[in-house]
Formats: sequence, structure tokens, C-alpha cells
Amino acid sequence: MSRELLASKVRVPGPRRAAVPRSRLADRLDGAAGSRLTLVSAPAGFGKTTALAQWLAQVPPGGPAVAWVSLDERDNDPATFWAYVGAALRAATGGAVGADPPTGTSLTGLVNDLDAAPGEILLVLDDYHLVESPAVQDGIAFLVEHAPPGLHLVLATRTDPPLPLARLRARGELVEVRAADLRFTPAEAADFLAGPMGLALAAGDVATLSERTEGWAAALQLVGLSLQGSADAGAAVARFAGADRFVVDYLADEVLARLPADVRAFVLDTSVLERLTGPLCDAVTATAGGAARLVALERANLFLVPLDDARQWYRYHHLFADVLRAQLRERQPERVPELHRRASAWLHDHGDPADAVRHALAGGDHDRAADLMELAVPQLSRERREAELARWVREVPDEVVRARPVLAAGLVGALAQVSDFATIDTRLSDVERAVCPDGGPWPERPPPGVIVVDEAGYRSLPAVVAMYRAALALNRGDPAATVAQARTALRLAPPGDHLVRAGAGALGGLASWTTGDIAGAHAAYTESVAGLAAVGFVADVLGCSITLGDIRRVQGRLGDALDTYERALELAAPGPLRGTADMHVGIAGVLVERDDPAGAAEHLEVCRRLGDRYGLPQNPYRLRVVLARVAAAEGDLDGALALLEEADRVYNGDYSPNVQPVPAVRARLRLRRGELGHAAAWARGLSTTDELSYLHEYEHVTYARLLLARGDLDGAVGLLDRLRVAAEEGGRTGTVIEILVLLALARRDAGPLGRAVALAEPEGYVRLFAEEGPPLAALLRKLPKGDHVRRLLAAMTTRPSRQPLADPLTDRELDVLRLLATELDGPDIARRLGVSLNTLRTHTQRVYTKLGVTGRRAAVRRAQELHLTGPGGPGRA
Repeated sequence: MSRELLASKVRVPGPRRAAVPRSRLADRLDGAAGSRLTLVSAPAGFGKTTALAQWLAQVPPGGPAVAWVSLDERDNDPATFWAYVGAALRAATGGAVGADPPTGTSLTGLVNDLDAAPGEILLVLDDYHLVESPAVQDGIAFLVEHAPPGLHLVLATRTDPPLPLARLRARGELVEVRAADLRFTPAEAADFLAGPMGLALAAGDVATLSERTEGWAAALQLVGLSLQGSADAGAAVARFAGADRFVVDYLADEVLARLPADVRAFVLDTSVLERLTGPLCDAVTATAGGAARLVALERANLFLVPLDDARQWYRYHHLFADVLRAQLRERQPERVPELHRRASAWLHDHGDPADAVRHALAGGDHDRAADLMELAVPQLSRERREAELARWVREVPDEVVRARPVLAAGLVGALAQVSDFATIDTRLSDVERAVCPDGGPWPERPPPGVIVVDEAGYRSLPAVVAMYRAALALNRGDPAATVAQARTALRLAPPGDHLVRAGAGALGGLASWTTGDIAGAHAAYTESVAGLAAVGFVADVLGCSITLGDIRRVQGRLGDALDTYERALELAAPGPLRGTADMHVGIAGVLVERDDPAGAAEHLEVCRRLGDRYGLPQNPYRLRVVLARVAAAEGDLDGALALLEEADRVYNGDYSPNVQPVPAVRARLRLRRGELGHAAAWARGLSTTDELSYLHEYEHVTYARLLLARGDLDGAVGLLDRLRVAAEEGGRTGTVIEILVLLALARRDAGPLGRAVALAEPEGYVRLFAEEGPPLAALLRKLPKGDHVRRLLAAMTTRPSRQPLADPLTDRELDVLRLLATELDGPDIARRLGVSLNTLRTHTQRVYTKLGVTGRRAAVRRAQELHLTGPGGPGRA
């Protein structure tokens, strides 16, 4: 069993053979086509999956595309959950939707693709009650709230999900199918018992069973099985105590009692499995012929559900599995641990470490589970399954983990990756006490009583502990301790342990970056990249390259930043890896600064096509920030602000210091629009006498811009002079250039500007100057007319608009108008422009307002009348 997605989980189940038609249920479910959400909510055994399968089998050709996901507990990992949703949507739409699997970090792309889909889509999530992850729940809530008209979400669940059901109900956007709806009516019960169950019962007996089972589908099926072959069905019905709380156990006894002994033993033994396949069943039962038995059980209609078309994998009906497990525990409790042990061994040998651990835990063998966990940690860490590892922390007794320091350290790493730092300090102290109870040096071999399965992991343990103490210090905002612990980790790491050395180097680099030691940060990250490349962790090299590129830009070295991103892309060739999308965003950021928005747009389009699957956690917000810069460069400040709002919502720093907070970037745009009130509201708490630090440098430069806009030149100059000295001492030339530009504007002096141009010219800075507009252009004209000065003046030249409008359209609005004149729909236009649908709607509404129209066709006609599009049009304003 590999880490690849299981095709059986996205297979739409077919209707059961000889199923009873239930037209009233189909009619109720047909309401799903007009709703955002259909909720099929009822306890186990009410036939939720069967009812949906029957209903979907009636979808006519040309009807809605059906995407289905059968969920299990492993789908609590957001990456796994959204990967299966993407796979289901791809299968349903022939690749039109889900080509770029969503991650849950940002679902905007998925919503846009769904809106662009040519027809309607039914997305069915079965067994949704098994999903408890808040991150997944939040993603589903977002999908429900922003669902385009063509998407209809269906949740089959035993419990109501944490969604705004009352609000959806009040809006008429919710269809509900409850236990009362799923109960068999007396007529349906009669059809079921006479048809699929093959029972010739008197009408009175049918009525008795229907009444006593209260229409519960599973109970009807169980009682039907118990009655098959009965010499006196009427007497058996009379004995049936439908109101008894032990009815299920009673019926299970009846069913099991009628099975041949070998079949009964088989289903009881294999009931410990969530998924069944022949070889696994053979291993668990210690007999042969498991594959043939599964086929026979399916043909006998004994609650077995196929999970693939090849009939290789199955599962028992959930309720029947619960009954079998209860029977097994009651009849043969001593066998349960051994059955789980066999399952665990087979799964471990066949490459499924997570399920191997689960069975060891279910069998109560915490020692074996811990051994398997220790061996599995490196693989699951490489596969970025930290959420799964973090769950293990709660499933193994602390005393078992304390005796296994390598496992304990691995679980600490998982907790750190999911930002759960609450117990890390204590756990690291437990590791140190276990190995060095007297506080002495780390022993070369594990001391008595300490259990180690991963010998290589033990050799790296001292360095690993120091590395995680560095992460803990970084999380606490203590860069000095971070650097100290990172250096300790580097000193203790075995020569060949490139991963620990790379991790420690990166943490030290982050701490140096946080304090403004840019050169130190660059050196540390360069060493980390070398270590990661040495062991082939290319995706992690890409992650470090984001930081390296950022550092180079802070140093004012745009060319080196570009080289960093491009070298990383070469390393990722021939196929994309996680982080490839981030490299294209980094390149686009440099090209925007160099006043090449068209080139930037090409790389942003590549990023969009790659999708979230090939982006790291920071990418959703970084992408929107660069898109906002492109929009601002084209004069579309409204669109830029909308993109920054989105960036703020999806922000994820992923350990990197937040040295350019999105609210501060947004405040700068507000200042360009003359909205001093908004900028002032953001700046509350800042002053010209604040203690300066690199972490808040961008915010203080932004505050200086606000002071300039207010006319407080003395306050601005005083703050800028302090900031300039700090930035120069820290080697942050990119910041120095901006400060010199602002000082030139504040003093109306071309002197600082000349120095800024001299620093900027070798690296190709343009937008930083061009965005200051006419006031800076006047100062530039006082400088000697070198090539770069001429380039800057050309970028700042505003061509007079030839639009016959009182409020001319911006460049971006002209782009929108031209695309409105094509046959592209809204989602296609949004993708072409690299913006979200909400941003496109904002642009479109402003176009309509400026043209004095209310719709798309009218806008196109008005544009033609004014010669705003097509040959002879004015081009960009």
C-alpha cells in the first residue's frame, strides 16, 4: 500500500443489486441541484450511502458531474483531504476542475475553477463525521460560503457538521435528509423483505417488523438475514424484540449462527480491519483463500462493500463491522491483540507504516507501536505528514515515550511543524533526563532502560535536541538563544547528518534575519542549502531559496535574488516540485521592481497553472502581494488593495520573520490614494522616538511616509535619518535606497537622490522611484542625464489620456474592458488577469460606473462608441 491516492476512495458507488426503489427519497435529494448544501444526517445503519448511490445512479447523461470521496480518519490531514477532493473533481470533470489540487491554505483557485466549469457539479463527501480537523472544517465552511452556482455540496454524516446551518436554512440554501426521511415506510419494508431478502411473510408479520425496527434499514437487513431459512418465520418474528436495546447484538447472533463455522471465524477475525484485501486477510486469519472468501461474501450480500472495480479491496458495512467487533470482543477477547499484531506486521512489511502503528495501538501493544513509530518518523517527515505524527503524541502513554528518546524527539519535531509548542520544552527535558540523568555528556551508547530502534537517530540525538531548542527559542522571540542553540546543534551534529545541520543552520539564519544581521542570515542559509542539496532534499532547497532571495533583495541585490530563484528552478528540473511555484513568484517580484510587469505576469501565470500543490505555505499570501504590486504598477490601486486584503487573510509566515507586514503594505497604497485617515489608523502606536529594530523597519519607513504626507517634514526627516544609519550599518541597501528617495523628497534636495540612483542603477531598480510620481521627477531632472535617470523619467512620464471620459479608465480597467468584449466568461477573465473573481467583479463594476452602463453588453457597445477598444482605441491611459 503506497502513499499514492487510493482510487477506491473517489469511486462513485453503484446502486446495490435488487435495491428497493425509493422515489420519495430521490425526489427529496433532487433538491440538491438548487442548494448550496445537502445534508444527509442520520445514525449508523440508516442507509445514507445506499440512498445516495441509488439517487446518483439516476443522474441522466448530460446531468451534473458527480465527484465522490469516501472519507476516513486519515483525511483529518488537510493536505490528504484536499488531495482526494481534487482527485474526485478531476475524475468527475475530465480534468476541467481539480487539475491543481487545493491545499486548504487557499481555496480561491478551486472556487474559480468550479465557477468556470461548463456544467453543474455534485461533490459528495461520505462519512463526513470522521473529519474532526478544524483546518478542514474551516475549508469546507469557506467552500460552502463562496460556492459558485454550479457547485452543490452533499455531506453524508452521522452528526451535524460545524457549519452555519441555521443561516443556510433561512436563506433556502440547505436541503436536509434526516433519519426520519431515511426510515423505510411499511410499503418499502414490505418490498425490501419480499424482494432483496426473498422472504414470503404475512402482511401482519411485515407490519410487525416495520414497526419494531422503526424503518431502520440495517435492522431490517439483519432481521431478514436471520429469518432466511427459518422453518417458522411467523414465530421468529414474534420473538423479535425490536424495541430491545440489544436488538443489533441479537440479530448479529442470528446471522452469525447461520454461517458455516469457517465463514463465521473469517468475518470475526477480519472485523479488526478497516479495509480488506485477500493477502491481508490471509495474514490476519493465518489461513489461505481470503480473496475467494471476500468475493463469496459479497455475492451473499453479507454487508461487504467493494472499494474498487477490480474487487481487490473491500470494507464491511460500518454498522456490521461494529457488531462483528463487539461479538469478537465478547466471544474471543484474547484473540483481539494477536489479530491486530498480525495486521500490523503485514502492513509494516507492505509499506503502510501509519496503519501498522494504528493496529499496534488498537491491539494495546504500545511498545510495538512505539517501535514502529520511531522507524516511521523519518519517512512520514519526508512526506510532510506532520499532522499524522502529531496525532500519535496523544495515543502513546507518556511513560512509553520517555523511555524512547529518539521517538520523543521525532514527535517534538512533528509538534514544532504544526506550531504546537505548548509541551515541547517539557518533552525535550524528558529526552535529556532519559539519556543523561546526571546531566553529564551524552553517552555513546544508550544507557540501561533506554530503548532505541533507530540507531542513526540516536547518534544525531544531541544535535536534534539542540535544534528543536533553537526552534523553541525562535518561537518565543529570543533570537540570541536561537543562534546559540543552532550553533550547538551544528557542533554536535555527526559529519554526515546533513539534515540536522541544514535545519540548525536555517534556524540560526532566521534568527539573524530577525535581528537585521542580513549577512549572517545569508551565510547560514547558504550552508543549509548545501546540506539539503547533498541529500537530495530539493523541495527543501526551494524553501530555503525563498529566504535567500528575500535576503538578497533586502541587501539591494536584485540580480543575485533573480539568480537564486533561477538556480532553484534549474535544480527542480525536469518536473515541478513543491516550492516551484514560489520561485516564479520570486522572479515576478524582481521583474516588477525592474518595471517589467509583462514579464512578471508571465511568471505569475506559470505559478497559477502550477497551483497550490507546488507551493509552500507562504506562497498564497506572497503571490497576492506580488499581484498587488503588478496591479499598482498599472495604476489599478483599487485592485491592488483588494489583493492585499486577500493576502492578509491567507498570511502564513512559516517561521520567516514578518518584516513586511501586509497591513503596512496596504497603508502605503492608502497613502498613494490620498487616504491619510486609513493610514493614520494603521499607524496608531508608532512614533518618531520609537526604538528601532529591523523587524519593524518597514513599518517605520511607512510611518515616515505618513509624516511626509501630513507635512511633518521635521518629524519625517529625523526618523528617516535614524533609519538610514541603522540600515546602512546592517547592509540593508534596498532599504537605504528607499530612505534616500524619501529624504530627497522631504528636503527637496537632489543630493540624496543622486546617491540613491547610484545604488539602484546596477540592480535595475525602477518602480521604487516611479511610484513617487511628479515630485520626484522634478528632482530627477536636476541630476546628470545618465541612462538610468532617463529610464526612471520615462517610467514616470504620464501620457495624457485620450479617453473622452471625465474619469478615465485605468490600465487594468482597460484590460478588463477588452476581455469583456471577448467570449471569455468571468472565471476565464479572472485567470487571464491573474486575479480572483471578487477582484474581477470590483474592476467590472468600476468600468460600468465610469461608462454609465449596468451590464456587459452595454459596456462593450459604449466602449465601441467611444473607440476605447479595438483598432484606433486609445490603448492604455
